[in-house]
Amino acid sequence: MGGRNDEGGGGKEKEEEQDGMSVHSPCKALPSSASSLSKEQSQVELELRLLEALEIYPPVKLRGIHRHFVLYGLMEYLGRSFDRQFTADEVLQLLDRFYNIEMLKSDDEDIDILNHEEDFSLPQSYFEKEEQ
Repeated sequence: MGGRNDEGGGGKEKEEEQDGMSVHSPCKALPSSASSLSKEQSQVELELRLLEALEIYPPVKLRGIHRHFVLYGLMEYLGRSFDRQFTADEVLQLLDRFYNIEMLKSDDEDIDILNHEEDFSLPQSYFEKEEQ
């Protein structure tokens, strides 16, 4: 009977270790998961820096004529924060986690409006006032 209690107690201890601190606690992570934990922490740090940058460079300006300036600003901010270069594609992939980037892309109508040229001429009344 004593053997059963020891066996049950030992099984319970193993279960607690498996379901308790050793499995779920980041401070007692298994050595095999150490690299994945550091990757997760660096990923969280990257996302936090991106969100900080979005305070300066609002994502709403990613739509329209300021798009490239805002994207460049985000690239520079992240580059300074992590002491490495970020490409526009990397920044857009990060943004895609928080925003629907497809919605931020400019429409063909916007491009047509921006590229539309009209001849400008002053009204004739302007010249009449000047002559008097």
